[in-house]
Formats: sequence, C-alpha cells, structure tokens
Amino acid sequence: MSYALRFLGVGSAQAVELGSSGAVLERDGAPLLLIDCGPETLTHYLDVYGEVPRAVYITHTHMDHVAGLERLFYRAYFDAALKGNIHLFAHAALVPHLQSRVADYPEVVAEGGANFWDGFRLIPCLSGFWHDGLWFDVFATRHHAPLTSFGVALRGSFAWTGDTRPIPEMLAAHAAAPALIAHDCALAGNPSHTGVDDLEREYTSEQRARMVLYHYGSAADGAALVARSHRIAQRDERFALSNPVAEVVLESGSVK
Repeated sequence: MSYALRFLGVGSAQAVELGSSGAVLERDGAPLLLIDCGPETLTHYLDVYGEVPRAVYITHTHMDHVAGLERLFYRAYFDAALKGNIHLFAHAALVPHLQSRVADYPEVVAEGGANFWDGFRLIPCLSGFWHDGLWFDVFATRHHAPLTSFGVALRGSFAWTGDTRPIPEMLAAHAAAPALIAHDCALAGNPSHTGVDDLEREYTSEQRARMVLYHYGSAADGAALVARSHRIAQRDERFALSNPVAEVVLESGSVK
C-alpha cells in the first residue's frame, strides 16, 4: 500500500487565498481521513475527490478549522446513505466546544426533529483512535488555552500539528523518523502560533529536515520561509509518506 498527504489548504485564518489549513491522508490514491474542515474545505474536497469525506479529524474549534461542518451536516442529513455514517473524530475535551460553536443552533433544520449529531457518528477519543485498520495517535498541542487543540499522528508515516506553539517533546514521542511532520509556522510567532525563529530554536535539525510548513500568512511569507531553507506546502501539493509501522496496522483481526 502507498500513503500520501494532500494539502487542501495551507493558509492562516487571514490568508483566504491560500485556503483554510487542512489535509487529506490518502491510501492508494483514495481519501482515508480529512483533517479539519474549514469554511471552503468541503468545496475543495468535492472538487478533488468527487464525494463527501467519510471520516474527519478535528484539531480544534476555531472557525477556520470547523466552519465547514455545518455544510457537511446538511449533505449528510438529507442523504440516507450518509446520515450517521460520517465518522467525526475529536479529542473528548473538544466535544463541549464543538457543541457550543457548531452544533447547538436551535432547530438545525427548519422542519424540526433533527439534532446536529444525527448527521455524524461522533467518536470522542483521548490517546487516539482506530480508523479503517489503522491506529492514530492524538496528542495535545499549545494553541490558546490548554486542552483545546490536538494534533494527530500515524506512527512512522506522518504527524499533523494543527495550530500550535513549538512542541518538540510531543513530536519526539509521536513523530519519530521517518515520519513527515506537517507543522504550523508563520514568519513571526505569537502566543498561539509558531514563528520561524521559534522553529529554528526549539527543534533539532533532524526534526526540521522532516518538516513541511503550512498555516503561513501569504504567498510572500511562504517564499520568505523557503529563503530560510525551509520546506513549505503549497495548496493541492501531495507528499508521499512512509508506510505506518507494523504495530499500528490491524490486519485479519489482530495487530501485526
């Protein structure tokens, strides 16, 4: 089997021309897991894959990462084959925030009788989750308040930080070589996001060599990151991944 990570969007919340940050894990060219669902993520996903995502992982509940869930609900709720069958994975600590920010609107459909979660199969998790025969690690990141943002990793293959300050200890634990590291990075850091100076100070050269940077502020900012010898992701760019380590692959009912 072959795995790849396709970046649907690479921009910060203000860089709408770069698309809302999000990616799709592909296996043998088919979409396996969508990471985050910003305002126009679903539109771009449909353009690329021709169908709605069947599995979504949410890193945190800022609107540039979850605003597309409302539209996805409507696609699912009114389609008998999809209703209740789209897996939505999120750390358990995010469930109250998801409820308050996207699910708690009164009368989610005008006809009444519907709950937002009727459209999905919500799967809260703590340390990780199983999906389609693979175990995904979930780990806390540093973005705004504690326990409000979580990255995801497939051991040996990739780690996605979501929005975060530097987290070298988490990536040492969950993203050992040869895993690709998709990392939030802007030209200038702030209390919620990593800047390039932070990246160069906090991470080892070995970790940085495996990083692909996203969530930057503009095309010009991306070019400036490249000028400092960093690799950035472009919208729609695909990166080939190493196969996950055997311990996280389920086959014939047992862990290999």
